[in-house]
Amino acid sequence: MRDEARVVIRAADRPGDLGWIVQAHGEIYAEQFGWNTDFEALVAGIVGDYATRRDPATDAAWIAEVDGVRAGCVLCVRGAEPGVATLRTLLVTPAARGLGVGTALVERVLTFARATGNTQITLWTTDAQSSAHRIYEAAGFTRISEEPHHRFGHEVRGQDWTLDLTPSTTATHG
Repeated sequence: MRDEARVVIRAADRPGDLGWIVQAHGEIYAEQFGWNTDFEALVAGIVGDYATRRDPATDAAWIAEVDGVRAGCVLCVRGAEPGVATLRTLLVTPAARGLGVGTALVERVLTFARATGNTQITLWTTDAQSSAHRIYEAAGFTRISEEPHHRFGHEVRGQDWTLDLTPSTTATHG
């Protein structure tokens, strides 16, 4: 029963986890959006870079399991500038949507990004991922740019999002 589903977020450190991230993205996005293997190749590059260049001080990946079955994933990697992390490859399988998996994965990334000293986190997505947009907005991300691209066999609108990770300076202490 869906109400009794057991969701676990764990490190993506088991054999097959990284390959699953690539495969799941390729299959789900082809089915959901009709995207071609160019998207799977993009994800394979991201995951490959993570696997070969990972620094545990700045990079981490997680798998969400629902009742012991992989159901989602996300990566947090160092950005192009010091103090800036990047959220990559957020995915929740269709069967696991509505269970809070995406929110839990993003929360894990934000906790890690803050704990590793980042002051900002960024991400790139497309206009097609409206469910992910709601998760990003709820976490405090702001879309800062959008532009059209011909990618993955379709016209898409690429979007850049950002979130300031520094503690609020407007809080009052009594």
